[in-house]
This record gives sequence, C-alpha cells and structure tokens, in this order.
Amino acid sequence: MGNQLQNLNIERAVLSSIIFEPSVYEDIAAALKYDDFYLPDHQAIFKAMAELNTEGSPIDEEFLKNRLVKMNAFKEDVFSEILVTNPITNTAAYVDEIKEKSIKRALVQLTTEIKSVAVEQDLPSEDVLDLVQKKLYEISLDSATKEFRESLEMVSSTIKHIHEMKKRGNNGVVGVDTGYAELNDMTAGFGEGDLIIIAARPAMGKTALTLNLAQKALDDGLGVAVFSLEMPAEQLMMRMLAAKTSIPLQKLRVGDMDDGEWTRLTDASDQMANQKLFVDDDGTLNIHQLRSKLRKLKSQHQEISLCIIDYLQLMNGSGGKDRHLEVSEISRGLKLLARELNMPIIALSQLNRGLEGRNDKRPMLSDIRESGSIEQDADLILFVYRDAVYKMREEMEKEKKAKADGQEYRSNYQEQENEETEVIVGKNRNGPIGVAHLVFQKKFTRFIDKGHIPVEIVYEDADYNASIGNANMPII
Repeated sequence: MGNQLQNLNIERAVLSSIIFEPSVYEDIAAALKYDDFYLPDHQAIFKAMAELNTEGSPIDEEFLKNRLVKMNAFKEDVFSEILVTNPITNTAAYVDEIKEKSIKRALVQLTTEIKSVAVEQDLPSEDVLDLVQKKLYEISLDSATKEFRESLEMVSSTIKHIHEMKKRGNNGVVGVDTGYAELNDMTAGFGEGDLIIIAARPAMGKTALTLNLAQKALDDGLGVAVFSLEMPAEQLMMRMLAAKTSIPLQKLRVGDMDDGEWTRLTDASDQMANQKLFVDDDGTLNIHQLRSKLRKLKSQHQEISLCIIDYLQLMNGSGGKDRHLEVSEISRGLKLLARELNMPIIALSQLNRGLEGRNDKRPMLSDIRESGSIEQDADLILFVYRDAVYKMREEMEKEKKAKADGQEYRSNYQEQENEETEVIVGKNRNGPIGVAHLVFQKKFTRFIDKGHIPVEIVYEDADYNASIGNANMPII
C-alpha cells in the first residue's frame, strides 16, 4: 500500500516515544486505537501497552517484551527497530498523521464494500445508502465497532461507570433524568441505547409528556432532537413555553397576556433560544431519512443525548404493502439506531381503539397498534392514562343522548384543571413494572409529580417478586 495510506517510520517514532516517556501514553491513546496503526506488529505493541496501562504496570522495555511474549506476538526485529528509533518530544503532529492515514484506509475499504453490496450483492439502493451513511458516521466519529470486547476492557469500563454513578450522589438515576421521582424510581432514567415507547389513546397527553421530558433534558444541559410528524415546530415550541412559563397555552396562542406574563415569556424565550433543541417537522419522514438525519445531526452536535419521534405510526418504512412488516422494520431500525448512537430514542405510539370497549380502559401491551414487533424491540414501554378523559366523554355522550330524546340532562361532573394521571410502565427490560402517579395541568400542558405516594411495583420475574415481598415498594 502506498505511502499515502501508511508511514511505518512515524508509527515507530510514536511507539518509541511511549517506551521512553510512558507519561505520554494517555494523550496518545485518547486519539488513537490499536488498529489505527498499519503494521499488525505495531498494532500488537499498542495493544500490549494498553493492557499494561490498564493494570497499572510500567510501559517499559522489559514489561512490554514480556507482555508481547505472553500474547505470542513478540518479534525481535520489529521490537529492536522501535527501540533504536529516536523518540520525539512533540507527538501531536505524528499522531495526527497516523490518524489521517487510518481514516483514508477506512475510506478505501468502504469503497470496496460499496462495490460489493451495490454490484455483486445487488442490494436495493436505499440499503446501500444506509450502509454508506452508517460507515461514514462511524469513520467520522472514529467509533468503528469491534466484533468482541475483551473482559479486561469491559471490567475497566464498568468500574469507571460505577464511580461516575457514585459521583452523582446515589440518586438512582443512571440515564437521562425523566424529571419525575416515581418514574425515575422504576426506570433509573432513560438508558443509553434504549428504545422507549410512550403509548396512549388520543387526548391523553403523550405529546405533552414527551415535551416535558425534552425540557428536563435541555435544562440539564443535554441536546434533544425531535422528529414531529404531526405538529409544526412552532406549535411544539408554544407548548414548551406554556409549560415553562406557567402561562396558559390559550393565552399564548392569542397573545393575551399581562406585563408580568410577557416578561416571563421573554425570559423563557431567551433561555430556550440558547438550548440545544433541534426539531424536524417533515411530516413525510421514513426510517431511512430519519437515520440519515439523526446520524448527521449527532456527528455535528455531540451533545445530542435524547431523540423523540412523534409518532411511530406516521412513519414510513421501505414502501412495502404489509404495514405490520413496515412497522417491524421501523421499530427494529430505531432500536439499532439507539444502540449505534448510544442514546435513548423515545417513539410515541397510538393504541387500538378496541380498549375503549372494556370496562377498565387502562392500556395493555396488546393494545399497541401493530404491537408484536414494537413490544419485542422496546426496552421500556410507558402508557399514559387519564381516567378523567373518559369521564368527560361519558358525560358528553349522556348529554347528547338526552338532547336527542328531547330530555334535559344536568351533569354533576366538574372538569378539573389538574387531573390525576397514571404513567403505566408496561415493560421494563432492566427493572420493575408498575405505575407512576403524575398530575396533568391542562392549561399549561404540563405534567408534575403527584407527591408522596407509594409506588406500586411488580417485577416481571415472578419468582424474584415473590422472594422480595414488599421490600421494593418505596415511598417517594
């Protein structure tokens, strides 16, 4: 391979510099992976250095030689060439050169893959484009996946994660904070790589809940991407401003506010303008376009830590005639994308209207439209349920029926500004299921914690649930 794609002298100089001055290893390892080196023997030496560093052993000639012998990767001539190479004091330019050539080799390899899938395997163009976008994203972030992760690296990473959680103050939240005590208690927050489904019948407030979740993430300094297939970006922003300012949504819509409310709106607008919120309100989005847009956004804004899709059934797949297969493709694609980008993705979902024929209208997993694949792919499924919505409808039906019969009906039902809400955790791959109790403030399109209510928790593992009894019923 030509000098444009490799330079063994530079690789030897960097490895020599680490041996003669081990303190530079951390800075170099932050920029390079072992497979950024072109020569396999150089890759083995850098891997051996990584193992020694992880163990806290010296990265010197003797320890390095012993480790390479143990790895069955020691070559006297290669090792000697590195030892006689003059070390360099400023490694930054050399490291950049190694990385540059590594990226070019990856791009050349990608061109070979493109020819293979486009010509030899004759895959559809959409699949080829998706592969290219995924590979380019990985190359740009220098995060190409490995087939296996070794135990030593996984243990080190896990211990580091535990220490980071300890620094958070043992509050039980290990992912993106939901902002709701009971929900956090059951979910520990939304984890990296998780697919979360929030499902409800119309008018239950699922969009409002997800916007509240987005606002919490923004206020915590995270970036949020929203794909709104049903509502223009301006309407989403108006709802978020109503919730943030405690100004009724209807007042915002018509601009009917007093001086104090205008001041609050101005302050909130200034704050929102400086937060990392990105909204795509293209109503004709398909799974391929979503993946492409989110990868590009994430590569440009690494602070993006949460994605919301409103809502799943409005998305298109590859254009197949079988809608169940399309939804299966979409849900699986979203799960894989969440793992690829290492961030939680929240997808809203509609429920079948059949549940409204039941006496108890609380949703179940089987109520999700095209539920099979969604239930399988999701890590967490939340249902939003407000009993007051059905009580109001019942009263309206009674009034309508009485009027049709020429009778008068006076209801004693009083509509409440604050309505009790159940967020039912119907599936939780990494924890308990149960019910979180919130209050929906309708005029502000805002959910708040109900208060100090016992959390009813039921674990999916029946044997485990039986063994713990009531030990896991915390009071928040």
